[in-house]
Amino acid sequence: MYVVLAHVLLLGGVCSSLNAYEAYTINRAMRPGINLGNALEAPQEGEWGVTLDESYFKLVASKGFRSVRVPIRWSAHALATDPYTIDPAFFERVEWVIEQAFLNGLMVIINFHHYEEMYASPDDELPRFLGLWKQVADRFQHHSNNRLLFEIFNEPHDAFTPEKWNQVIPQALAVIRESNPRRTVLVGTAEWGGIRHLDKLVLPADDNLILTIHYYEPFQFTHQGAEWSGPQAQEWLGTRFEGTEEEVQLIRSHMDQIVAFASRTGIPVNIGEFGSYKVADAESRAKWTSTVARIFESYGFSWHYWEFASSFGIYDPETGFFNQPLLEALIPGSLAPVP
Repeated sequence: MYVVLAHVLLLGGVCSSLNAYEAYTINRAMRPGINLGNALEAPQEGEWGVTLDESYFKLVASKGFRSVRVPIRWSAHALATDPYTIDPAFFERVEWVIEQAFLNGLMVIINFHHYEEMYASPDDELPRFLGLWKQVADRFQHHSNNRLLFEIFNEPHDAFTPEKWNQVIPQALAVIRESNPRRTVLVGTAEWGGIRHLDKLVLPADDNLILTIHYYEPFQFTHQGAEWSGPQAQEWLGTRFEGTEEEVQLIRSHMDQIVAFASRTGIPVNIGEFGSYKVADAESRAKWTSTVARIFESYGFSWHYWEFASSFGIYDPETGFFNQPLLEALIPGSLAPVP
């Protein structure tokens, strides 16, 4: 499927520059990937139960992952007023994360995550957002374009509507391009990053972009019992995933929507988040994870599982063991025990 899609794009003249080829090459190189979630995007690292450790990068690499996505709440570590200075100690912490990934042969995506002020008031907050991105882009401009990627913003929603998001994307990208003209940049969708409003996304004229989509369907399965998903999530408890033909066809129909957009725009695709909450039964979690990961791969998409060591995670830092069925679902053949 991927080879066919890429060939169509090339014949159509969409991928017309070296940058476009570069984005496709980098996207392929990232797979498989995983999110180091619930750490740097918490209000303070550790508040959500995860503090990044040097051993995590070794473990991730040892199991065959080739990249990590690092969600980051920059807005919690910067001045609220001009010049919006980011805390130097926090910059050093992110630098450490990037270096640990590189030392273990991993590519890295860094993003802007849980920027609550932008959700509530994007117009008022825009100068600060752009000021923060300028600092981030300047700080990391010397890292390899083949190993470090930027993601502009995670899951715009609420007042940060699709229309507002379309206005912000080219402004943020312009700031990034001042210091990082060749860096590959990921762009997601509004309304929580899924496919629902993919047709409303307007991409700027930049041929070194990757589309990133979050996939948690069926939501009643992946988020059953999740406290942040409202009282209805308790009613979803016990929802199973059997991998029936009907279930698989629904997933493929969603992927076909993404392929249609990618074909029209000439952009490679990353599934930046997918996963199931820990209360779902283990068999269904493994089956769903394996099913969607293989489907993503059949379409040529890169992917990053949500996440490493928390409530969706594949690793228990208290016991030092992986959830072996989930790990095998993601990377078949990776069932070596970890002491």
